Amino acid sequence: MENVWTITYWEIALRLFAAGFLGGLIGWEREKDNHPAGFRTHILVSLGSALIMLISIYGFSDFVNEKNVRMDPARIAAQVVSGIGFLGAGTILRHGVSVKGLTTAASLWVVAGIGLAAGAGFMFAAVLATIFVLVSLELLNRLENILIKKRHVHVLYMILSDEPGKLGELTLLIEKMGGSIRRVNFEESESDSNQVALTFHIRLTEKTSIAELCEEISKIQGIKSVRTE
Repeated sequence: MENVWTITYWEIALRLFAAGFLGGLIGWEREKDNHPAGFRTHILVSLGSALIMLISIYGFSDFVNEKNVRMDPARIAAQVVSGIGFLGAGTILRHGVSVKGLTTAASLWVVAGIGLAAGAGFMFAAVLATIFVLVSLELLNRLENILIKKRHVHVLYMILSDEPGKLGELTLLIEKMGGSIRRVNFEESESDSNQVALTFHIRLTEKTSIAELCEEISKIQGIKSVRTE
C-alpha cells in the first residue's frame, strides 16, 4: 500500500513551481499598474505558502508510525491564513480621506490560498482560482472602464489658505458640479506655512468640463491657485 505521507522530489519541485508561476501571474497584473505589492511579492507569498503546506503534510512523515502520534496536515498551514493579514495590512495606504491597497491586500490573501492549494497537490483548484482572480482583476476592471467611459478622471492641484472648512466647501462644490472625488492628498506648502497643497483625483461626467470646474474653484475665498493635468 502506498504511503500517503511520502512525496518524490519531482512532485515537490512541480508543486513549488506551480505555486510560484500562478502567484506570479497575479503579481504581474498588480506590478504593471504600480500597486504596492507586485510581481516578486506575490511569487514569494505563493511559494512560501506552498512550502509551508508541503512541510505540514510531508515534513514529519518520519514520525507517523510513532506511538500516540497523530498527523494534522492543516495545523501548520492554518497559520498562513492569519499570518498573511500582517503582510496585507502593509499594502493598505491611507491618502487623505481615501484608502488604497485593499484589492492588493486581498490578492495577497488569495495568492496565499493558491499556494496552499498547490502545495497540497490540489492543482485544479489552484489553477481555477488563479483564472478567476485574473478575470476579476483584469477583465472586470476593463469592463468597469467601459461601463463608466462617459466619466473621466482628472487631477487637480491647488494651493489654498489653511483654514477650517475649506475641504468641505471644495467637496460640496465638486459634487454640486457632478464630480466624484476618488482620492485627496494633503501636503504643507513649501513657500508658506499658512497654506496647504491639495491634490484631488476627480471623476467628471461629460456634462462638466474641467475648465469650468477650475473656474468655479478659483472663485472660492482662500484659493491661491488651481491647475490641472
